[in-house]
Amino acid sequence: MGRGEKRQLKKKAEEPVNASPPSLPMSTPSSPLSKKQKSLRQPPNPADDDNDKDSLKFIGNPVPSHEAKTKWPHRYHTSEKRSITVKDEAKGDGEEKEVLQARCHYTKALIDGVVYEIFDDAYITAEGESPHYIAKIVEMFETVDREQYITAQWFFRAEDTVIKGQADLIDKRRVFYSDVRDDNPFSTIHSKVKIIQLEPNMKPIAKEKALANTDLYCDMTYSLQYYTFSTFDSGNSNTESDASTISDASSNATMENTIYAAEKSPEIGMVQRELTLLDVYSGCGAMSSGLCLGAALANKKFVTRWAVDINTHACKSLQSNHPETNVRNEGAEDFLCLLKEWERLCIDFQLLGSEDVNSGKKQNCSNGYESENECEDGSALLPGEFEVRKLLDICYGDPNNTKNRGLYFKVRWKGYGPDDDTWEPIDGLSNCKERLHEFLTKGYRSNLLPLPGDVDVLCGGPPCQGISGFNRYRDYKEPLKDEKNRQIVVFMDLVEYLKPKYVLMENVADILKFAEGALGCYAIGRLVSLNYQARLGIMAAGAYGVAQCRMRVFLWGAQPTEILPHFPLPTHEVAKKGVVKNEFKEIVVAYENEHPCNLKTHVVLGDAISDLPEITNAEDRDEMPYGSSPSTNFQKYIRTDVIGRLDSVKNTDPEENFLFDHRPLQLNEDDYERVCHIPKFKGANFRNLPGVLVGSNNVVQWDPNVERVLVKSGKPLVPDYAMSFFDGKSTKPFGRLGMDDIVATVVTRAEPHNQAILHPNQDRVLSVRENARLQGFPDCYKLSGPIKQRYIQVGNAVSFTVSIPLGYCLARAQEGLSDPKPILLPFEFPECLGKLRKAGQV
Repeated sequence: MGRGEKRQLKKKAEEPVNASPPSLPMSTPSSPLSKKQKSLRQPPNPADDDNDKDSLKFIGNPVPSHEAKTKWPHRYHTSEKRSITVKDEAKGDGEEKEVLQARCHYTKALIDGVVYEIFDDAYITAEGESPHYIAKIVEMFETVDREQYITAQWFFRAEDTVIKGQADLIDKRRVFYSDVRDDNPFSTIHSKVKIIQLEPNMKPIAKEKALANTDLYCDMTYSLQYYTFSTFDSGNSNTESDASTISDASSNATMENTIYAAEKSPEIGMVQRELTLLDVYSGCGAMSSGLCLGAALANKKFVTRWAVDINTHACKSLQSNHPETNVRNEGAEDFLCLLKEWERLCIDFQLLGSEDVNSGKKQNCSNGYESENECEDGSALLPGEFEVRKLLDICYGDPNNTKNRGLYFKVRWKGYGPDDDTWEPIDGLSNCKERLHEFLTKGYRSNLLPLPGDVDVLCGGPPCQGISGFNRYRDYKEPLKDEKNRQIVVFMDLVEYLKPKYVLMENVADILKFAEGALGCYAIGRLVSLNYQARLGIMAAGAYGVAQCRMRVFLWGAQPTEILPHFPLPTHEVAKKGVVKNEFKEIVVAYENEHPCNLKTHVVLGDAISDLPEITNAEDRDEMPYGSSPSTNFQKYIRTDVIGRLDSVKNTDPEENFLFDHRPLQLNEDDYERVCHIPKFKGANFRNLPGVLVGSNNVVQWDPNVERVLVKSGKPLVPDYAMSFFDGKSTKPFGRLGMDDIVATVVTRAEPHNQAILHPNQDRVLSVRENARLQGFPDCYKLSGPIKQRYIQVGNAVSFTVSIPLGYCLARAQEGLSDPKPILLPFEFPECLGKLRKAGQV
């Protein structure tokens, strides 16, 4: 309300209150309130009529002076100035704020005949046709110049938060208690609103009963720090006022929910079992492997029981490094359908809750029940007769490419060997109840597939190819309707079905840039709609000890009964930074401004790869000896053999290990000839070749005085696409790196046509192993498939330098440690790998 405006007419207390009041504009950490709301801070106009003044007044005796000064000391620095300027301790970045000085405080007020008390909830008037805001009145005071003010701590609706345009996912009656508070004129109070506090996992019947006589409900807090949604008792909220000031739900509903929570919580003093992980869109397993290694650094045991990916070669890589993981080569959507069918079969065959079956249930799973090469029993069958000997596996999809999707079993036929195994639909096995029961019982006992509640941690990076810059037909208006972005929906469907304790989603930073961040807003909104706590952050791989920047988005989720994990603070400087939309700059994980930090110098390319053997463009060996000793700490520790020990697999001594995957993509003859002409100094590229001029505007052009040089095949040495790339302004085509370089990001394609990926002093592109080192892969991690596929696996992976610290943060949360701010790591990469091996923790 601006100066000179009449106070709006208040609704009578007995009138019904709008159950879905309009929104407070979305806040950001640097500017918590919109300009419109800031205008509410103006004092009331003394020219308002007397009747209006009489309807607005504090009542009762003021709070005793000594009590007021003790409770609100920031209001009593001086009695001579209306306000003072102090450092904003909440921000911790040197920013200052204005603090109104009080003459006295009150605990009650009268507005249009309605009594308001401190900690009451109220609608706050907005300007003109704008909707009302919602706030808790946490202070009532009179300033030194006798102006009447309240301090409002705001409730946010879903559309006020980072969820924004995806607010339809959230119950319209649900609001979130924020850590944003400010001072407003007393006259801005519009009317009362009744808000009750509910448990997030309240059962529907109890919830509706509790909401029968209220307007809105609140079951989580919302903090602008990393856009965090958390339960009141999780220790993750920065709200200053106690959550208990929000009205409680009915005693019956609260009691019912308390009993439910007690059933789900482990007893104090119980030995906690190892945490089981499901890695979806797993690729070659860098995310789950890093989480397990990071947990080991916190003396916790995490085990990847299941992994799912549609890339056959990535699955083979993961399986070879983690033989005890059940790796499934299928799409995530088919996997979800399979899980639902699996649960249905377990119910049909009365396996769930069976004491006899559960007594033999194992905590680990396997890749199969029996070896497919098991000897046959030699039984003879008549010609044309086929009998099911046993069932070997299960899938959902179309394994026979018949366009008939559904549930299938892999069958070993009596009298036949593995070469004759076939996939048969479940409808064709109606006469094999005994074999089905045998298969399901073994699978249930061995945790072949997870049931709801079996997964402790669900992690994954759902691909969103619909937002790729290479996609000319991107849907800017409704990206969630693009089939290429559907996997983010499938990932959240898996969360909804399996109900894991913790969730960790990774994705490219473009999900926060494209279409106003709709995909990122959907992801966090969907988690919150499922009553998960959530926290959003952007991490740079280079800030944790590798020679690349690589900005990625990470989204934590945690059940209401768990501690929500935080993010790890950087350990290294980052010389290059990615582009982040202004709105989301505040969620880049970093130290606060002016906060003391002791970061190590950034890692450069030479630190990571200078010890590797010299190879040529034609190198085709998958294994080779190192041939030299490590020359940096990074090289020393990246050689540590740690991955195999996660699964208790026997490995050779690391000193005797061979170097894997040190092979480059073999360039064709024309490109190889071009690369050989690129000078061997940092930053050299096609511009250094004969016949190319660079104008004052940094645009390349042909030198009219130089005849166009050709390679042996007769094609031009400088291809036309290099000259026209980015309108002739790019220096990336056939670009050569320097040993003191930091790579922007490791990519999936190793062609040098539009990127700088040439080795600093060898005529080739960076090898698979060199790219892997830039991603923090320990040298012991062996990859499978054609060379192009290995590049894809490395480029798509989550950097170990990020997944390991995240695993450590998750272990702290699982241990019950609540961190209100990002965590200062007690280790650095890759030295932590050496610590793990020395301590025998992996």
